[in-house]
Amino acid sequence: MILEDIKKIGIAGAGTMGSGIAQIFARKGYEVVVTDIAEEYLEKSKRLVQIFNESLIGEGIMTAEEASEAVSLISYSTSKQVFADCQLIIEAIVEKMDIKQVFWQEVEGIATNDAYFATNTSGLSINGISKLVENKSRFIGMHFWNPPHIIPLVELIRADDTSDDTVAVLRELLTIIEKEPVVVQKDAPGFIGNRLQFAAFREALHIVDEGIADIEDVDRAMRYGPGFRYPIIGPLQTADLGGLDTFYYISSYLFNELSDMKEPPEMLKKLMDTKELGVKSKKGFYDYSDGKDEEAIKNRDKMLFNMLKYIHMKK
Repeated sequence: MILEDIKKIGIAGAGTMGSGIAQIFARKGYEVVVTDIAEEYLEKSKRLVQIFNESLIGEGIMTAEEASEAVSLISYSTSKQVFADCQLIIEAIVEKMDIKQVFWQEVEGIATNDAYFATNTSGLSINGISKLVENKSRFIGMHFWNPPHIIPLVELIRADDTSDDTVAVLRELLTIIEKEPVVVQKDAPGFIGNRLQFAAFREALHIVDEGIADIEDVDRAMRYGPGFRYPIIGPLQTADLGGLDTFYYISSYLFNELSDMKEPPEMLKKLMDTKELGVKSKKGFYDYSDGKDEEAIKNRDKMLFNMLKYIHMKK
């Protein structure tokens, strides 16, 4: 199948990610069908798509007419049979290996022989998920980042048997829907983004745990130091511009001081034990009571939208 043959996208999973992915493709004129196991989840998905559209309209990135057209291109169903005429099927269901494996085994019996299969898992093995799929050459990881209607990055993760054509076609498709695709050349835990994110998270926890700095200053240091650079240049180009000799010498003494802990630290375990899970429980590293949770999300999205507009301006 070539890129031009892709007209209809099937999305399995009507949560935040599935709904966001549906909105992204519909906005670019693709017919989309969203499935889930119950009508109540599909109704929530419709509301999520509306929220995503409203936020884009509010930022001047999308018009009301474009939003209406996008909504008209999305249909909903509780049956997997709707995948029979889809050229690309993206799975964003619960992050449990056995459930994903059975899902894809069932879908392969419904879909056309040349439809592309993609899983939106954020960390499970692509080889493992595709274990029961017979034609593994068309199977790939396609990891959108949350919130999907804002974050540009999409990671395409090769399984052992993913074909070059599958990678090439879906990479080009992602550029058409104005995403920034990167290719993960082998099935590595965490892919690229989460490996980088959790390396920084581990060191941030270590800095606080060692009493080097408090939570607020760790976050502030990232925002106004490395994080200020990274939307413009990544860590490797940062080293190029700073001088690889300088980075080599710093690495020679600093690497030995950085955390290499293999288990979550006690401070994180205590937050888990007390159910202080962040925004979802109104308290985590920070306090989110009295409306601070909604304020934090709105502020995050506002700043992300500003960055998104900047990226589009660069193009």
